[in-house]
Amino acid sequence: MSKLKTEERPRELVQEYELDAPPEKVWRAVSDPAFRKKWLPGRDLADAEPVSVETGEEIRYRMRDDEPPYLESIVAFQLRPDERGGTILTIVHGLADARLLPPASNNNESVMMRAA
Repeated sequence: MSKLKTEERPRELVQEYELDAPPEKVWRAVSDPAFRKKWLPGRDLADAEPVSVETGEEIRYRMRDDEPPYLESIVAFQLRPDERGGTILTIVHGLADARLLPPASNNNESVMMRAA
């Protein structure tokens, strides 16, 4: 396995890996709960139910913190074959919770005018 790149976008962290395993095997590892529990640390996604599935190409899971402030995020596993029979695995971890959006530059407070 080699890491191709890591990219941060607003509200998303994108990681891309080049794997020596065929896409079918990688798909089983990210979509089958029994296989996921073997490589995924902790309970973060081990028991998660997918929110969307494009069989063999992408699976998305919703994660929710179990402690306040109970933030939610979506983790997507995207697969595509490479030219050598391996797999390019892209993991996109994005915030699903609008509470962490940056505030508007105009904070919608009333403007106080100074008397001259």
